[in-house]
Amino acid sequence: MSAVSRVGRRPVEIPKGVEVTVEGQTVRVHGPKGQLEETLPTGVSVAVTAGTVVVSRHDDERKSRSVHGLSRTLVANMVEGVVSGYSKSLDLVGTGYRAAKNGERIVLTVGFSHPVEIVPPSGITLEVPAPNNVVVRGIHKQMVGQIAADVRAVRPPSAYGEGKGIRYTGERVRTKEGKTGK
Repeated sequence: MSAVSRVGRRPVEIPKGVEVTVEGQTVRVHGPKGQLEETLPTGVSVAVTAGTVVVSRHDDERKSRSVHGLSRTLVANMVEGVVSGYSKSLDLVGTGYRAAKNGERIVLTVGFSHPVEIVPPSGITLEVPAPNNVVVRGIHKQMVGQIAADVRAVRPPSAYGEGKGIRYTGERVRTKEGKTGK
């Protein structure tokens, strides 16, 4: 008895103004915010019918089963990305920690002897709504998450003291007690 992926068998609704085309394993999604393209793994096929995208697998092999739900989620993320986009917000916590926008790039002052410049790749925008807040926006979900992780990696939150560093908005940092000298 083989189980069918619950995520994989759900169709993806195509909103108004979004166009999905399939050529072999390559899926292109064009919408109001831009265009995305993804090559899906082998073992699944994609069909566009009556305002929905259906991802189905060829057989019940382990590899096909493992990429079924993944492929459906990738297509759904592309559709959502071209319609509404994605964003991740980061907070700079620490005395004197701040961010400033310089053209397309941002300059972080986070306790090093030098400021750190971050240049976004094409398709990603970096915003600084407040000196201690950075917002990463784009239509490609994985790329937005990766750039946000790269910004956070400049100075990850410290577990000691007051937990200063760069953290995701809403992220809880568990602080530890430092050494006690006797």
